[in-house]
Amino acid sequence: MVIDVAGYSVTIGRRLLDQLGQAVTAVAPAHRFALIADSNVMPLYGDRASNALGSAATVRITIEAGEVHKTRDAWARATDEMLAAGMGRDTTVVALGGGVTGDVAGFVASTFMRGVDVVQVPTSLLAMLDASIGGKTGVDTVAGKNLVGTFHPPAAVVADVSLLATLPAAEFRSGMAEAIKHGVIASAEHLRRIMDKPSPDAWRALSREGEANGGVSAGDALVDLIAHSASIKAEVVRADGREAGKRAWLNFGHTIGHAVEMLSGYRLLHGEAVAIGMVLETRLAERLGVASAGTADEVTKAVRWAGLPDALPAGIAPADVVAATRGDKKARSGSAQYALPASVGKMAGVESGWTIAVPDADVLAVLK
Repeated sequence: MVIDVAGYSVTIGRRLLDQLGQAVTAVAPAHRFALIADSNVMPLYGDRASNALGSAATVRITIEAGEVHKTRDAWARATDEMLAAGMGRDTTVVALGGGVTGDVAGFVASTFMRGVDVVQVPTSLLAMLDASIGGKTGVDTVAGKNLVGTFHPPAAVVADVSLLATLPAAEFRSGMAEAIKHGVIASAEHLRRIMDKPSPDAWRALSREGEANGGVSAGDALVDLIAHSASIKAEVVRADGREAGKRAWLNFGHTIGHAVEMLSGYRLLHGEAVAIGMVLETRLAERLGVASAGTADEVTKAVRWAGLPDALPAGIAPADVVAATRGDKKARSGSAQYALPASVGKMAGVESGWTIAVPDADVLAVLK
């Protein structure tokens, strides 16, 4: 299945990794390829990706796995390895991995020789249906997540759903948080479709069934689910490529979520933190009168269906969360801006510029 974004396509299917050379050279032909993957993914899929690209033309660069390693140091080391290998402007970066790898590798591509092509090859559910689409790249700092980065759209996204067969269950559940987010901001029907299965594990099982069945029958349902979620993300990105307006809706759950993720020392997975953020921000929307009664209950039900947390973890103080939101990149004039739902499938804030400025006192009341 192919989805058009804005000048590039997202291809979602099965057994795409072994055809990666053709897919990359069709949109980003290069003299050499910098294959960037983390320490979990490179041992699993590095050989297949390198063989598909052409081993002689491919330089493998391994970064440490985990959000805690999404830093300027990781960007610098990857860039230095490319320079040491003699790579030039006729290089294409291939980002093989989850959201962390995609962000770091995309940032490397956007700055190397003042910008070279990048092809995103997501290997996690979160990256396939959300993080690889839209061109946001960047790294974290001690002040917060993604505060240093660029907009650098990929030349293409190639999502091989069969790679999800090796994704840990907790990471799969984490990815479901972004799928739930897409349902809340744009499509109640999409949220219903997600929850048609008894649990995320039932969806995860389809990655293995689809592989065993040659990518047909039951396995296609997972391709369709990912494609539908990715289409929601793509539609928003097409309307607002650089987050000057409607794209702010994609930040639903992320203002509080990013703060909680950082304050946890990144022990929480991104999707776990976003799940907490979605529940608390929907309660905030009801408190402010912008969401219809019962919306928070619906979001909480979806989060619990996914086996994700819905409350602040012990040891994280509400006041610290509020303070962290002020340093978020979505803050304006020292105040956090929130993307809040009016109901499941519909967002509020159109009249106020797509987001809503919320007094700290209201946020603190919800957090407590």
